[in-house]
Amino acid sequence: MPAKLQANRYGKSRVRLMRLTKHEAHHDLDEWTVQILLTGDFTTAHTLGDNSQILPTDTMKNTVYFVAHQSKATSMETYAQELIDYILTRNPQVSSAEVVIESTLWKRLTVDGQPFPTAFMRGSDERQTTTVSRTQNQPFTITSGLDRLTILKTANSAFTGFIKDNLTTLPETTDRLFGTALKAEWPYAPEAIASAAASSDQAIDFNKVRHHIREAMLTAFAKHDSLSVQQTLYAMGEAALDHTPLIDQIYLLMPNKHNLLVDLARFNQTNANHIFVPTDEPHGTIEATLHRA
Repeated sequence: MPAKLQANRYGKSRVRLMRLTKHEAHHDLDEWTVQILLTGDFTTAHTLGDNSQILPTDTMKNTVYFVAHQSKATSMETYAQELIDYILTRNPQVSSAEVVIESTLWKRLTVDGQPFPTAFMRGSDERQTTTVSRTQNQPFTITSGLDRLTILKTANSAFTGFIKDNLTTLPETTDRLFGTALKAEWPYAPEAIASAAASSDQAIDFNKVRHHIREAMLTAFAKHDSLSVQQTLYAMGEAALDHTPLIDQIYLLMPNKHNLLVDLARFNQTNANHIFVPTDEPHGTIEATLHRA
């Protein structure tokens, strides 16, 4: 009995792009990893080997560089929209396109106490992310975020009152290290995207929004008197939603990166939250999506 093709899409992944923008007094540096995925009527490519509707993925790779060269975009989100528009307008057989971009952080070197305009160093493992998609003749959907933002607090973190059964060995604590690698994603409200498309005066400054949401979450993390990872996650998400009306929901993933207190009693030493072993595996996994009330 013949099979029937259902959902399918294809594209190019992990296209590496380094973009240098030269200004009179300084240079800007962006390193992006780009993925393009196309959806359309590609049935005969699968069933008959008919490639007449297929845009080669190598062409997609070249398009990433071509559009980047002519682009004046200052954010991943705006560049992704330009890339999608370029592909859709030239390929009517494509019903929708999605672009996912991950940005690697570069920081200016500090020389003589000042940021140097043309020298950089790699930052942390943190990545800035965006996923932009559009169906032909429909508005964009834009989700931005960050990933692998490693943070830790050494005070105001407790975990007590949890379920205890015959397999529980974890002691209660009112003074622990709380470390995590934050992932956060926030879709922009459709009305905000529509307003930005209708008027250049309403254009969204995606870099500014990301920076402020990031700072709001980090401030909440630092100041929150935490009774659990869940409670602090909620406080951070709430701070992000309170910051801007451009988003109506936010997803947060916060693995609990444990730091285990070392038993030094056998060496006749008392270890009062002084010496720990940092561990990555296994770790607790805490995630939630918050919506504006």
